[in-house]
Amino acid sequence: MKILCLFFLLFVSLFANSLKDALALEKEGKYKEANILYKRLLKKDELSNKQLEFFKQNIDKNKDEETNISMQQILTSSFDIYPYKDNYFLPFTYDFKKREKREQTEAKFQISFKKPLSYDFFSLNETLNLAYTQTSFWQIYKDSSPFRESNYKPEIYALFPYKNLDHTSLKAYKLALMHESNGRAGDKSRSWNKLYLEGFFQVDSLFIKPQIWYRIPDKEDDNPDLYKYYGYGEINIDYIYKQNIFKLKLRNNLKLNKNNKGLVQLNYSFAFRKNAFAYVQLSSGYGESLIDYDKEINRLSFGISLSR
Repeated sequence: MKILCLFFLLFVSLFANSLKDALALEKEGKYKEANILYKRLLKKDELSNKQLEFFKQNIDKNKDEETNISMQQILTSSFDIYPYKDNYFLPFTYDFKKREKREQTEAKFQISFKKPLSYDFFSLNETLNLAYTQTSFWQIYKDSSPFRESNYKPEIYALFPYKNLDHTSLKAYKLALMHESNGRAGDKSRSWNKLYLEGFFQVDSLFIKPQIWYRIPDKEDDNPDLYKYYGYGEINIDYIYKQNIFKLKLRNNLKLNKNNKGLVQLNYSFAFRKNAFAYVQLSSGYGESLIDYDKEINRLSFGISLSR
């Protein structure tokens, strides 16, 4: 709970809307950066335009302008919230090992979004964002269809573009504070807080994102041996070919003996209609979910994603 309160305080103290940021940049003479934000404000996708048109033509307006602004935000969902990680629903996932009190076949879904907070707050051309990701495992084929496990990941991060006079494959780096928990109590409670640094490298259509992290010490540690299974970092590799995207996640504790643990996860998606993608996921190793962080899981999943 303490880390969540920290996220909330940071959100309140650092939040500034795009219009105020653009005006501030213009006053500083940073016209190029200001124009980028102005264009973002003016640019609307087709759905947003239809929602705005509905608001203008069908909704009775209030005499108070601030009330009208709030009404428009609610009815048009115009809160500048964007996809972050993959958003998917996989109605069929199969665990190749039979486990006690759970069906081998279940559903898995993930929702993930981000909210930009400010631009150039530290005068480094960075963007500051608040993000949230939730991954849930749903025993949909079992009586009463219980949710077996959900992992919640609120985080705040700054993304810094990397600028160099010479051409380089390093495009940006990211500094983040994340809390991850399964929201459970007692012996099923799992949680940890981490600071992580991530780099973004590009080689043609290949994107390589190495990440290292530091686990923040916690007196009430639910899983002190987590490093044995998660290690101290991971690497994500994305390859894009036309409308196909391959994503590979690699994680390892780098112990070259019988205690070696890691995770390999491969995601493949391809577009079958606008903003809808067929999605296949193959996972093998430790740490796919917090409740099973110390158990080896081999899983095959199929479904759709709405972002990638």
